[in-house]
Amino acid sequence: MSNIELVFPEIFISLSIMFLLILGVFKKNSSKIIQNLSLLILLITAVITFNETLSVKQITLFNESVIIDYLSSFMKIVTLLAAFVVLLISPNYLRIFKIFKIEYPILILSSVLGMMIMISSNDLIVFYMGLELQSLALYVLATFDRDKLKSSEAGLKYFVLSALSSGLLLYGCSLIYGFTGSTNFNVIANQFNANEYAITFGIVFVLVGLAFKISAVPFHMWAPDVYEGSPTSVTLFFTIVPKIAALTVFIRFLFVPFFDLIEQWQMILVFLSIASMLFGAIAAIGQKNLKRLIAYSSISHVGYALAGLATGSNDGIQSSVIYIIIYIIMNLGFFSCLLMMKRNNVYYEQIDDLSGLSKNHPMLSLSLLIILFSLAGIPPLAGFFAKFYIFKSVIEQSMYFLAIVGLLATVVAAFYYLRIIKIMYFDKEKESYDKDHSLWLKFSLTFSTLIILLYFIFPSQLVEAVSNINII
Repeated sequence: MSNIELVFPEIFISLSIMFLLILGVFKKNSSKIIQNLSLLILLITAVITFNETLSVKQITLFNESVIIDYLSSFMKIVTLLAAFVVLLISPNYLRIFKIFKIEYPILILSSVLGMMIMISSNDLIVFYMGLELQSLALYVLATFDRDKLKSSEAGLKYFVLSALSSGLLLYGCSLIYGFTGSTNFNVIANQFNANEYAITFGIVFVLVGLAFKISAVPFHMWAPDVYEGSPTSVTLFFTIVPKIAALTVFIRFLFVPFFDLIEQWQMILVFLSIASMLFGAIAAIGQKNLKRLIAYSSISHVGYALAGLATGSNDGIQSSVIYIIIYIIMNLGFFSCLLMMKRNNVYYEQIDDLSGLSKNHPMLSLSLLIILFSLAGIPPLAGFFAKFYIFKSVIEQSMYFLAIVGLLATVVAAFYYLRIIKIMYFDKEKESYDKDHSLWLKFSLTFSTLIILLYFIFPSQLVEAVSNINII
C-alpha cells in the first residue's frame, strides 16, 4: 500500500464531491461558489495526476485490479481538462434556462470520477463500477432541464437503452469470468488457451456494451435524440468527455487480456468502424438540427478512432488517441459557436438559423468555417492531420479496404460541412445574434480555432506526448 499516493487524484475528487454536496445542502444560493470550486477541483486533480502519476512506467494496485501507467495518467489529464472547459463555458446557458443549480457541477465531477476509475481499471469489476458511476450521472444530466419535454425524453431514452447495453456488457463479463475463473486482465491473459472460442462470445458482448457507450453503429440509436434533447452544455459533455474513457477501456480490454485473440476481435472492430464511418456520414446529410447533425458526425468520427484500434498496432493506438484529442478541440469550438447563437435569451440550433451569419458576425462565421473545414479533414487544419495519422497506421497494416471506405466517408461528410458554410456565407442574412458573450466562451472559441488553424506548425508536440503510450 506504499503506492497509495498514485490514487490521490481519485481520492481527492471523491472527498471533494462529498464536501460540495454538504456545502450545497447547508448554504443557500451556493450555485456560483460550487461552480467555481468544481473548476478548481478539476484543475487541482489534473495537477496531482500530472505530478504523481505521469512519470510512472507501470504499477498495479489493489491486487492488480487498478493499473497506473502513462496511458491512464495521460487520458485522465485529457478528461479533466475537457470537463474543465465544458464547466467553464456552461453557466450563462444554464442561467438563461434557470437550471444553474448546485447539482450540475457535482454530477459532472461524479461522472469524471467514474471515467477516471474506468481509465485505470485492470479488472472487469473495477471497470464496471466506473462505467456505472459515469452513466448514472449522465442519465441525470441528460434530463437536467426538467421543464423541457425533449430533455426528459432524452434522459429516459438514454437510461433505458443504456440499461440494456449494461446488461449485455455484464453478460459478456460473466462469460469471460466463467471460462477463465478471473476478472483480472493480467490473469485472463494467461487462462484462455483451452476456451478460446467460448471466450470470444464474452468479448463480443463486452464490445457491444462499449460500442453503445461511444455510439458506434449499430448501437448508435440513442445518440441523435439524446444529443438534441439534452441542454446544449450537456450535449457538449456527452460529445467529448465519455469517449476518452471508453476509448481507453477499448485499448486496455482488447490489447491486455485478449491480444492473442486479435483475429477474433479485429473483424468486429473493422465492422464497427466501417459501419460508423459510412452511416454517420450519410445519415447527417438530411439533418436540419445542428445538434442532431453533430450527433451523426460524432458517430462517423468514432468510426475513424476505431479504425486506428482495428490495426492492432501501437501506431494505431497512438493515432486513435491523437484523433480523439483533436476531435475534442474541434467540438469545443463548434459548441462554443452554438452557445453564441442567442437572441433575446433564446438559443437557436437549426442549420437555417446560420443563414447569412457572415454578414452580421464575420469573426464567428470565420471561426465556424475553420472548425467545419477541420471536421471535414481539409488540409492544413488539425482535422486533416488527425485523419492522416489514422490512414497512415491503417495502410501500414495493409488494411486497404478500411482506408478506402474511410476516404469515401470523408468525401461524403465534406458535403454537409460545406453546405453549412454555403448557408453562412451565401444565404440571406437573418436578424443578428446577441454579442454580449462571456469572456470564457470567447476564449474557448478563440483557443480551439487557433489550435486547429496553427496545428500544422507544431504537430510533433502532440505526437511526442502520445508516443510514450506503448501497450503491446
